[in-house]
Amino acid sequence: MATTTLVKGARASRSTITLKLLMAASGLLFIAFVLMHMYGNLKAFGGHDTYNAYAEHLRTFGEPILPREGLLWILRVALIAALVLHVYSAFALWHRSAKARTTKYVMKKNLASSLSSRTMRWGGVTILLFVVWHLINFTIGKVNVSGGSTNDPYNLLVDSFNSWWLTVIYLVAMLALGMHLQHGVWSAAQTLGLTNNARARRNAKSLGWILAVVIAGGFSLVPIFVLAGVISK
Repeated sequence: MATTTLVKGARASRSTITLKLLMAASGLLFIAFVLMHMYGNLKAFGGHDTYNAYAEHLRTFGEPILPREGLLWILRVALIAALVLHVYSAFALWHRSAKARTTKYVMKKNLASSLSSRTMRWGGVTILLFVVWHLINFTIGKVNVSGGSTNDPYNLLVDSFNSWWLTVIYLVAMLALGMHLQHGVWSAAQTLGLTNNARARRNAKSLGWILAVVIAGGFSLVPIFVLAGVISK
């Protein structure tokens, strides 16, 4: 009986490690993507033609080896697969943690944990909902809340962020993204065995903060400067 229990425990442990590795790997893919996406968004500071040339280049990159938008579809499929793995792994780990609690208890405030770590779950949900809206706004539905044309990427961007409430939603989502990145980088480094000493832990925390500030801050610049009238038609 003891042997059976140990085997089950070992399997559960290996499964948990696998889920954490899947989360770390898919998270690293998302970090690479949002860095590239942020760089592309900053093209808006170059004006209408620069931004639209970048958007068109994404659709023609790889031609004639790839068909038009071939690279975009490869990226979309990879990101959707990574998103499914990331969300599934997060839910499975949360479910196991909740199930392991056989008795109810009052959670004491953990002064050692950061706000980012305590809000990872709801921050993830916030980001997921924002991604759905973002795709509807700029990719799938191309919704222009100002009622203007949706065929011009630069004009759609400017029209969207000229609406203060849409800019606020975007900035709140970027705050959630920054917090998610800050703890997510640390968690991924820990899962991959890169926090085995004090120096490595400091480096992982520093990298998490740097990526959070650079990515969330970089994404936030365009809507702020559009609303301020610096980026305009």
